[in-house]
Amino acid sequence: MRLYKFLSVSCLSLISLASHAETLNGLYQVLEPVASQAPQERDQATLRALDALVLRLTGDAKAVQSPGLAAIRQDPQQIILQYGYDAGPPESLKVDFDPVSTDRALRSAGLSLWGANRPSILGWWLNDSAEGSSLVGDGQASATPLRRAAQHRGLPLHLPLADLSEQIVATAPNLEGGDPAPLRQASERYGADALLAVHAKEEGGQWRGTWRLWLGDQREQGNAEGADPAALADTIMLAVSQRLAPRFVAKPGVATEQVLEVQGMNLERYAMLGRLLEPFGGQLQRVEDDRVVYRVSGSTEQLKAQLALAKLQEIPAGEAVAPAAQPAADGSVPVAAPAPAPALTPSLRFRW
Repeated sequence: MRLYKFLSVSCLSLISLASHAETLNGLYQVLEPVASQAPQERDQATLRALDALVLRLTGDAKAVQSPGLAAIRQDPQQIILQYGYDAGPPESLKVDFDPVSTDRALRSAGLSLWGANRPSILGWWLNDSAEGSSLVGDGQASATPLRRAAQHRGLPLHLPLADLSEQIVATAPNLEGGDPAPLRQASERYGADALLAVHAKEEGGQWRGTWRLWLGDQREQGNAEGADPAALADTIMLAVSQRLAPRFVAKPGVATEQVLEVQGMNLERYAMLGRLLEPFGGQLQRVEDDRVVYRVSGSTEQLKAQLALAKLQEIPAGEAVAPAAQPAADGSVPVAAPAPAPALTPSLRFRW
């Protein structure tokens, strides 16, 4: 069955389909700690929540100062659906922003957005304190501040089981070393897109940490500190978010228009691809058998990084043309969706 026959299926069914790239839930919900539920405290926390959301959606620390957001900062209520309080700890103001009006306001301010499909991160986090050394594992109490920080900064974080075999691998030398091979091998069963290695130490009442991030063949690293494990986690997650965002966010005035062809399509992949291309303004141009053609706006490197999240493979130039449709038994040639004229020549080709 040809792909174009699927495209009339309700959009509601498309939204429910799974994706290889992880869709971050709660992207437009922000929790900000508060000292009380007094109106003034709530107003201040609301503004902090707005700033956190802008940073989460753009990855740009300067975006919150954009002149185009001045009216929103004066009256954040115009893009807020509701707010309430979360008992915590810590007690926090929970603000639910409206995705449609928020995106519209940010784009009107000339800001480019990082979509909800983001690389999943497996975090190898080793804490060293007076009580000893421990690897943070999924389900442990020590995982709570890490998960909260990752959600606050818009990162899909997963943690290992921290069983005996993993504790043997996640040593300080391996976490601080430049070779990710030991961690990659131990991470295979989790299927994450990126690896984050953190060695956190408590020294003189302060927490300091070194971190390294591997995504494909690219590596980022840095140092951070915080008053407690939660503060350290938030600082590291913020740094990771700001390092990752430029790979996936098409900057205004820098992005170029390109034509992208993807082969091996079906309904599920069509839905997935549409979500992946949202940050690049993807516009469907043509459907031919199991191939689709999109107009997109972004750098080649950013597009390749985004498509890699769905495990798409680039097609070498010499292999770009797919086989022609074969005649049916009666001699007729199957016809897919009509292609617009003039035909677009793809500058990038990928396949599943």
